[in-house]
Amino acid sequence: MSSEQPPIQGPPVPPEWLTYQYPPPQQDRVTRFVDKVMARSPIWLAPVALLACMGAAAGYTLVTDPVSAEAGAEPTCLLKYVTGFVCPGCGGTRAAWYLLHGDLPAAARHHALFVFAVPFMLYIYVAWAGRKLFRWRLPQLTISPAAMITFMGVWAVWSILRNLPWAPFTAFYV
Repeated sequence: MSSEQPPIQGPPVPPEWLTYQYPPPQQDRVTRFVDKVMARSPIWLAPVALLACMGAAAGYTLVTDPVSAEAGAEPTCLLKYVTGFVCPGCGGTRAAWYLLHGDLPAAARHHALFVFAVPFMLYIYVAWAGRKLFRWRLPQLTISPAAMITFMGVWAVWSILRNLPWAPFTAFYV
C-alpha cells in the first residue's frame, strides 16, 4: 500500500468560449456628481440637511393643519379619495400633527404604528448625527431582518383590518 494519495481536482474548467468577462460597471453622471459633492462636503452637512428636512416636514404639518382639512382638500390621499380605502400610511400626517401638539392618545388613534416607530427613528437619527458631529458613542440601534419583517407584517395586517366594514374593526377607520 502506498501512502500517496491522488491530487484533489477542482471543478472542470469550462472552455474559453463559454466564459465571458463582464466589463466593470461604469458610474453614471449623477453618481459621479454625488460622489464628488460628498467628497468635498463638510462632515456636518448631512446631519444638518436631514434635520432641516425633518424641520420642514414638521413645519408643513403645523401650517397645513391636516386635522381640520376637508375630505378633498389639498393635500389628500389619492387612494382614499378615489376608492374610499384607507392606505397603510393613512392618518400618519394627522398623527404627526397630534404628536407635535403633545396629544399622544389622539396621535395613536390616527396611526398607532407611526407613533410606535417615531421614538426609534428619532433615536437612530440622534445616534448617527451625534457620532458624525460630536463623536458620541451612543449604542447604535440595529434592526434585524426578522424584526423588520415582523413590523411590516403587522403593518400589512393592521392596514387590512382598518378597512373592514364591521365592528370592532370600524374603530380603526380614520
